[in-house]
Amino acid sequence: AGKVRSQTPKIEAKPKKGIIPRLRNRYNFEKRVLRAAQETA
Repeated sequence: AGKVRSQTPKIEAKPKKGIIPRLRNRYNFEKRVLRAAQETA
């Protein structure tokens, strides 16, 4: 058991680029909603 994994070459994790989708959704939400709120105020 576990013999294949030990033979597999180690692949380095790719560095993440860009913001995570959840954060991006929140940013878009704030931009859309708060900007609309400011215009009406």
